[in-house]
Order: sequence, then C-alpha cells, then structure tokens
Amino acid sequence: MRLEIKKYLYDIQYAIGLLREFTGDKKFADYERNTMMRSAVERQFEIIGEAMAQLAKLDPALASRISNYQRIISFRNVLIHGYADVDNRLVWDVIKTNLPTLAREINTLLEQE
Repeated sequence: MRLEIKKYLYDIQYAIGLLREFTGDKKFADYERNTMMRSAVERQFEIIGEAMAQLAKLDPALASRISNYQRIISFRNVLIHGYADVDNRLVWDVIKTNLPTLAREINTLLEQE
C-alpha cells in the first residue's frame, strides 16, 4: 500500500477517534444545544470525506472496499456546501449507526497492510 494511501486511512481513523471522544457519553440533546461540539463533529466528518475522496482518486479499488464510500464523500460535500441546511439529527444518526462500521473497515484495511 502506498504511503499516501496509508496517510488517508490514518487520517480517517484519527478523525473517527476524535468523533468518539467528542460524542462518547453525550446524548442528542447535548449535541443539539452545543455549538462547539457540532462544529467539531462536522469538521471531523469533513476531514473523513475529503480523505475518502482523495483515497478514491488514488485507489478506487481500495475505496470500494469501504461501505458507502461515495455517500461519505457526498456527506462531506453537504456539510461544506450546504452548511446552512445541515440536519443535526442526520449527523447524530451517522455517528451512532454508520461510524462503527467505518471504524471497523478502516482498521481492517490498516491491519492488512
């Protein structure tokens, strides 16, 4: 695996860790009322989406091994370009339902190398 590809995988892994740290013991109500937490969470999702987009350019076959990688990239675009319309409940749902799968898949890819 090329060093640049590993870097993007590690960036994703690190951002996932931060997302878990920011939201680990929180409830949706905490998230909804805390502007700083929402900003921090959205920033980490932007990093994940950008790293995924770069990964997909460099190695489309590897990117395709990550569930919903195209949706991850699209989610990043919504956060950046549609920032005024971000649905907090959707972001929270992604944290709770999709992030664990992404974490497992990224860890597996890094372990295989």
